[in-house]
Amino acid sequence: MFKKHAFRLAVWLCCIPAAATAEPLPAPSAPIESALGALPSACPALPPTLEADALQRLEAFYQARNFQLAWTAYPQLDALLQQLAQLADDGLDPAQYQPERVRLQLQTATAEPLHRECSDIHASHAYLEALQHLAHGRLPQARVEPIWRSPDSPEPDDRQRLLQIALDGLDDPATAFDRARPSLELYRDLRSVYASLRNAPLPDWQAMPSGPTLRPGMSDARVPLLRQRLLDDTRVTDMRYAPELVEAVKGFQLQHGLEDDGVVGAATRHALNVSPAGRLDQLRINLERLRWVAHDLEAQSLLVDIAGARLIYFHDRCVQWQTRTQVGREGRQTPPLKSRITRLTLNPTWTVPPTILRQDKLPRIREDVGYLARNQMHVLDAQGNPLDPNSVDWNNPRGIFLRQDAGPANPLGQVAIRFANPFSVYLHDTPSQPQFARAARALSSGCVRVESALQLVDLLLTPDERETVATLLASGKTHEYRLAQPIPILMAYWTAEADETGQPRYRPDIYNRDAKLLEALNAAQRR
Repeated sequence: MFKKHAFRLAVWLCCIPAAATAEPLPAPSAPIESALGALPSACPALPPTLEADALQRLEAFYQARNFQLAWTAYPQLDALLQQLAQLADDGLDPAQYQPERVRLQLQTATAEPLHRECSDIHASHAYLEALQHLAHGRLPQARVEPIWRSPDSPEPDDRQRLLQIALDGLDDPATAFDRARPSLELYRDLRSVYASLRNAPLPDWQAMPSGPTLRPGMSDARVPLLRQRLLDDTRVTDMRYAPELVEAVKGFQLQHGLEDDGVVGAATRHALNVSPAGRLDQLRINLERLRWVAHDLEAQSLLVDIAGARLIYFHDRCVQWQTRTQVGREGRQTPPLKSRITRLTLNPTWTVPPTILRQDKLPRIREDVGYLARNQMHVLDAQGNPLDPNSVDWNNPRGIFLRQDAGPANPLGQVAIRFANPFSVYLHDTPSQPQFARAARALSSGCVRVESALQLVDLLLTPDERETVATLLASGKTHEYRLAQPIPILMAYWTAEADETGQPRYRPDIYNRDAKLLEALNAAQRR
């Protein structure tokens, strides 16, 4: 759909008579304030129900211009329409901004009351709405993939910034659109990949049939198809899964966030069976997600990439450090949120959360109450007083909780990194270091396990704090340490990005959210 509308608009732009660019647009016949005051009924070409935010944007825009017309020359209009067409590279549908109707209205002089004013308002509505969608996303995040925000991390309000961009960019819409578009490298790189792929012909594609797990050296009737898909080779019809093809499969697995073992099992076959059009959709919906991320990401902050099981430390909006993480499995998902890291628990004890107590620990304790002593766990009553494990009815325990001592076996390792949230999640060290080598790292009960957690702690501390924290850690005793400077943290979900070579990287949709977002975006485009 995007290609069709972009093509029609491009054809129209090429067909504008050269002489037209020298002519002024028709002059207004009445104050534009009159038309604004009677919206939307005064201007039938506008959407019949303009949202309150759109009306406010128009009012602020024209008020800042003393209610003078904004679109007064054909070159200015041409530049706007060209930028609307290029929104297709951002995964947005240019047709949503009615470029052809905007052009016809501004180029046509009629005797209808307020026609000139309404045509100017219509162009401004398309302009302001496009800037808003570039900066914040086509959809309100809260309606599709809500994010929890702590009271000290409210949603940023940059209406004044966008208004100034719009006012400054009337004679240069290309600059205005680029300033509104996220500057986040993650977004810019993914946009380049998407633009390149959407303008290329879709390759021939055939689904990979089901069958037994394919291992190196085996022979299988699906091998020629696999060879065609990954090596673009239709000449060799050998059924043997040979080393050259195994290496190609490993590359495919790396590109799609899978274990690069060369074994074609269910996960690899599932990834192979996503069509090229489906992958384009995946890139498009993640451009939307990265618009949300960019809106919330502060100059110095931590970004937890949930689906990618990765943590990124930004300083002055640049990536300074990153590491692998382990995140919540599907049944215990790591929640999207924005908060501020305020304290560290050094040499933490671990109080077993109710869900883990019920689902994981109780079955083991019922089998052998000695499990508690072997794992340095204590039974406490609701007031925190110790209880004899043998006095508890483990078939129906009430009013108790378990606490594990600090130490090498503690699942929180040497440090827990705390921030306000209603989900009782946090970042923490872990003794489960070998798990970081896995490609699929949705392994936790919702908290985020951090590889090289003590390196992260150093980044969160001022130089004066580091020596104090090192001494407290060495003591082996549990200590709550409040940071001198709280650090913003954003935990977000996206399933595609561009790698350092400019190629797309896809991740498994571990929480099955892509389909809902795609449906919502497509529904918005039909309106």
